[in-house]
Amino acid sequence: MKKIKCIVVDDEPLAVSLIGNYVGKVPFLELVFSTENPIEALEFIQKNEAELVFLDIQMPEITGINFMKIVGDKMKYILTTAYSEYALEGYEHNVVDYLLKPISFDRFNKSILKAKERFPLDDAKESGHFFVKSSGQQHRINFNEILYVESIKDYVNIKTEAQEYIVLDTLKSLENQLPENFRRVHKSFILNTEKVKSIGLKKVILTSEQEIPIGESYKMNLLDKIK
Repeated sequence: MKKIKCIVVDDEPLAVSLIGNYVGKVPFLELVFSTENPIEALEFIQKNEAELVFLDIQMPEITGINFMKIVGDKMKYILTTAYSEYALEGYEHNVVDYLLKPISFDRFNKSILKAKERFPLDDAKESGHFFVKSSGQQHRINFNEILYVESIKDYVNIKTEAQEYIVLDTLKSLENQLPENFRRVHKSFILNTEKVKSIGLKKVILTSEQEIPIGESYKMNLLDKIK
């Protein structure tokens, strides 16, 4: 899985430490730089590769808004602040999300899952497999072994012929990573069309004899793929 290179910029040392700790817990994020000085962050961006900035809006040297104006759209931003009145101003720029301090890990998770959907994917489709982190370990999953993927709140359940993997991700993100033989058939399900045994009015039966619900708005797309 391709990692998103990110930096943390906040004039509060505790905030820098907290967000850096959160980043370290997420398998698809890589912390490449953190600082309490936005000028140092600007210098780092000029010389190094980074893609996502966790950026405090209220800083003495340079405000977060001015920071975004200087860097521009080559970066994506998740804004952090203790003042909710800055939210609307922040969304005028290339902002993924807005985090109000104090930031819980659960709220952080929701934010970075939104961010993940905006980044280009790696070459997993060509390789025929990808790696996911589940139960504290990295697992290689071959696409042809997947039966379906189910959304469960902030997680997805990747069901294969042998077992299942609970992964911190979104259904939309997984949909973009899977090859063309996978189709969304319900707001909460993506299935491998090569595993379809039969299609009913409101359900799809897989070769494993498992039943998956199918939404009316998705049925024609599935039938077209199978034909």
